[in-house]
Amino acid sequence: MPLHDWIDERRWDGVLLLWLSELVRWLRPRLPEGFRAYVGSVPALTVESTNRRALQVRRWQPEAPGPVQETATSLLEPDLEGVATFTFDPHRAIHIDFHGCLVAAIELVSPRNKDRREAKESDCSRYLGYLRQGVHLLLVDLLPRPPGFSFLDVLGLALGLAIPATPAPFVASFQVGDPIPNGNAESPVIGVWHRALQAGQPLPALPLALATRQHTLIDLEQSYRAACEQAYLD
Repeated sequence: MPLHDWIDERRWDGVLLLWLSELVRWLRPRLPEGFRAYVGSVPALTVESTNRRALQVRRWQPEAPGPVQETATSLLEPDLEGVATFTFDPHRAIHIDFHGCLVAAIELVSPRNKDRREAKESDCSRYLGYLRQGVHLLLVDLLPRPPGFSFLDVLGLALGLAIPATPAPFVASFQVGDPIPNGNAESPVIGVWHRALQAGQPLPALPLALATRQHTLIDLEQSYRAACEQAYLD
């Protein structure tokens, strides 16, 4: 199925959820032994980890009762009490782990990922966070709006890579290689496969790195077609 012109984004959310599901379904039987693919929630606030493991948020449990101390009743009561309002906007992505260690991710860009300056900065930080932690990344952006902005251009600049200017729609796969000495530190070698996309043309197949010398080929066209058919999108 040729790529749709996603300048009209109204049906994107439905296709997004189905495409994530189709990608996982396509991936699982093709991954080497020990690798697992699943759809995971990515919190808007990125918490970096040094051990490369996928982080889970734990819920607080009530504390065990301790010895009661004689304290003035007024001191035990809070000065102010109310229901806190938090805005949670979890983004969903495909995570691939190896024995519980996050090794690769597939991110599909949505309109809310780049509709505001804060969103652009937050999501760029998340994409760079994957690479900084040694997690390989496949980034797919089919949405041409807003004009003049490209996550790939920003990432290339931040990584110091001479990637030609590539406006959306595009697909890019980042491979994090072994670190090499760089002054007083070590920097990883980053390999990139990138393709500019065009409405009316089929989507390409692109490698997704699982390790430095281990890849799986992602058939974006087949999974995109299946998602669009389920969403009744011609």
